[in-house]
Amino acid sequence: MSVDEETQAAQEKPQQSLGTAAARNLATTTKTVPQMQEISSRWLLRMLPWVNVQGGTYRVNRRLSYSVGDGRVTFVKTGDQVEVIPAELRELPVLRHYEDQEVLSELARRCEQREYEPGSVLVEFGSPAESVFLLAHGRVEKVGTGPYGDDAALGVMADGAYFGDQALIDPDAIREYTARAVTACTVLVLSRDDLEQVAERTDSLSQHLQEQRSVPEQRANKYGEKEIDLSAGHVGEHDIPGTFVDYESAPREYELSIAQTVLRLHTRVADLYNQPMNQTEQQLRLTVEALKERQEHELINNSAFGLLHNCEYDQRIQPHAGVPGPDDMDELLSRRRGSKLFLAHPRAIAAFGRELNKRGLVPETVDVAGHRIPTWRGVPIFPCNKIPVSDARTTSIICMRTGEEEQGVVGLHQKGIPDEIESSLSVRFMGINEQAIISYLVTAYYSAAVLVPDALGVLEDVEIGRWQ
Repeated sequence: MSVDEETQAAQEKPQQSLGTAAARNLATTTKTVPQMQEISSRWLLRMLPWVNVQGGTYRVNRRLSYSVGDGRVTFVKTGDQVEVIPAELRELPVLRHYEDQEVLSELARRCEQREYEPGSVLVEFGSPAESVFLLAHGRVEKVGTGPYGDDAALGVMADGAYFGDQALIDPDAIREYTARAVTACTVLVLSRDDLEQVAERTDSLSQHLQEQRSVPEQRANKYGEKEIDLSAGHVGEHDIPGTFVDYESAPREYELSIAQTVLRLHTRVADLYNQPMNQTEQQLRLTVEALKERQEHELINNSAFGLLHNCEYDQRIQPHAGVPGPDDMDELLSRRRGSKLFLAHPRAIAAFGRELNKRGLVPETVDVAGHRIPTWRGVPIFPCNKIPVSDARTTSIICMRTGEEEQGVVGLHQKGIPDEIESSLSVRFMGINEQAIISYLVTAYYSAAVLVPDALGVLEDVEIGRWQ
């Protein structure tokens, strides 16, 4: 007998017991609370030390530092032609605070576009420096001379970087290292001759350059802070220098940011459909989860206080081979003392794991709140899906020192706000409208502050799509 015939015969037999379909009408189903795929581990919110900010503003007082013009230059691309945005030339120390837009536009037009193949040398160590190089696209390796005459890697530059700016005002300047293209590069070059030609016809630029040449060099330590004069190792009646510690006259202030939404719920739902789960509680629970996800996103990506935007440029490094290797992670760690954690997109952690596998390395793990977290040099690497991944499949890895006592990165919030359900998170009843809809205002206040520049570092342009 075939399968179809057996099925037909079974259906023709009289039913001897209650069927499951009918029985379900008398049964109570077991339900889960509403699930939400957006919920993530949110390690940043959990691991960041939080400082209670009374008055809603947090001021970071620092020792006076001198501006050294270490910003990045922005470009626009039209077809295969690249141009520097004129105002961006003020990122160069020589042109800092120069305001004449017409003159800056003239200098931008005089920038010569050059293309370099991988392995090409842009400038040679020791050669006369006659122009500044603006790196519009690509990666350039800085190579110096080691103690025994061999090559020594000094770092990697990428989009927006520049080098050789001292050549614009110093005719005796020489190249301090060799610049070699790691990838195909597009570079804009502004020569000292072009700058001087424009200055000859423009009094304001000529005066500005003269002031730049005549400004005495400020005595500063390697961090750019005003030097504190000290005397050590002297004998006899040596003149002891007098000094004082100067502070920034306009320290940065962080105001608490806000994330808000209005939760609406019909009274009929709140009155009649509350068993076995309270509808209001579940609506609030999921809304608060979404608010916390947005809070972590803002702490990473907000242009005012987000970690990716507030990392100083001298604390941003490029991977030597594009992919995140152990050497790059070591370089990131070496930029600061007492690093407490890494933050990386899960795909970046996977890419780092592939590089470890190639070298036969197995990272240690550490237990954090019941989770096994991979580490590098004893520093845990926490996943964070809020770190963006570009269309070119590149991302960033963040390394930070945390806590006020360590002059690190801290989160900011305010405890004790009205109708608070968690620290700095409140739910306020707003009333019932004429359509019988209840409204609740859900609010979270937060921000983040970097107390000193070296507390935060970023490994940028990490390639996560390369498998060989």
